[in-house]
Amino acid sequence: MKGFDYSVEIKDSKTYEKLRPVGKALENMLYKVEYVGTENIPEEGGFILASNHINALDPVAIGLGIEKRQLHFMGKKELFENPVAKYFLTKLNGFPIVRGSADTAALDYAIRVVKEGNILGIFPEGTRSKDYKPARAKSGVAMIAHQAKAPVLPVSIYTADNLKKHTKVTVRFGELIPYEKLGMSEDASREEIKECAKMVMGEIVKLWEMGHCE
Repeated sequence: MKGFDYSVEIKDSKTYEKLRPVGKALENMLYKVEYVGTENIPEEGGFILASNHINALDPVAIGLGIEKRQLHFMGKKELFENPVAKYFLTKLNGFPIVRGSADTAALDYAIRVVKEGNILGIFPEGTRSKDYKPARAKSGVAMIAHQAKAPVLPVSIYTADNLKKHTKVTVRFGELIPYEKLGMSEDASREEIKECAKMVMGEIVKLWEMGHCE
């Protein structure tokens, strides 16, 4: 299997739009998803969308809530090792990253996604939560935000029923955090990066704690 070509032109996918109805049908079949705060999604410009992570279909759930734009998201390298999965993930704007390492090719690509005016989807925790609750963030979201000078849109995915079939899921979009509010200097220290990631995750937790709408 050939690796992912990080030099490719970053553009919206025709397949992404064609599969929206399929994704919506799958979502309706599995869960009862409610979207809150979609008015907070910028209609243009690059930014990082940061969300907690509870299920492999999280990028689909979030992407379906963004009706006028496409989401580009990073996923663990293992997901791309199956040729069929790689084909569809790539067609849906996904790209691989090697977790737990300084994967400069993937990070540079992620930065380019944002700088070229696209939405970069990232799960700051780095992996799915086994108890469906937000966990501690890794530094990646802050590193990318610093390098791209990008604002961050916090998002939470909440379920009270451990994603049983037909359970209710609330995807809540928060307010965009301007880059200047992320608290990083021009030569951000490791501590600043760490605190930024912690702050972003804190905003996600605040949204998550709102639970479902009444």
